[in-house]
Amino acid sequence: MSSDDNTLATEIRTQFGKGAARRLRAAGKIPAVLYGHGTEPRHLALDGHAVFLLVRKANAVLDLQIEGESQLALVKDIQRNPVLQGIPALEHLDLIVVRRGEKVQVDVPVHVEGESAPGTIHNLENTTLLLEVEALHIPENVVVSVEGLEEGAQIHASDVALPKGAELVTDPETLVVGVTVPPAPVLEDEDAAEAPAEGETAEAADEAAESTDAE
Repeated sequence: MSSDDNTLATEIRTQFGKGAARRLRAAGKIPAVLYGHGTEPRHLALDGHAVFLLVRKANAVLDLQIEGESQLALVKDIQRNPVLQGIPALEHLDLIVVRRGEKVQVDVPVHVEGESAPGTIHNLENTTLLLEVEALHIPENVVVSVEGLEEGAQIHASDVALPKGAELVTDPETLVVGVTVPPAPVLEDEDAAEAPAEGETAEAADEAAESTDAE
């Protein structure tokens, strides 16, 4: 990630509380807190549109411009409003101070490619793997191929090819993908089950049902 596409101007927040946060978001800004490496937490306001574009990718690293100084920060957590969409859904960011050359542990999404053998399906058992990687070289995802795999095939964390320099933190025995045959659908024809037998009138069927209820 180059510094050209992740640079964010910031403002220092001096007002706090739900009311102040609402006013901030109404002005198109997102409240955030920056902490780590023994530093005092810094409360910031970030441009909502720029943040929305940058955090579409997991584990975004931002180059924050704070009072004339540059500070790299990893997006650790994003609080979202489940009811809203787009920029208004972003409510708050937790950011961690990182330094060039430093390694961090992050959950990296698993991306499945290919089609398993005909008649089978693949089940993604773990959607992320915890990796230790250099802060400025966090992969967008790790790729797992299920192309042609037969029923019963399993891919564990230790089987996943990792980017250069990345180390697996997740238990190597963790199941990531399993290939199975889907169960046959159970067909239930309630109408047929409730239909009167051949030669039996609808009225007779109703009477029989009422007699059973009475018992």
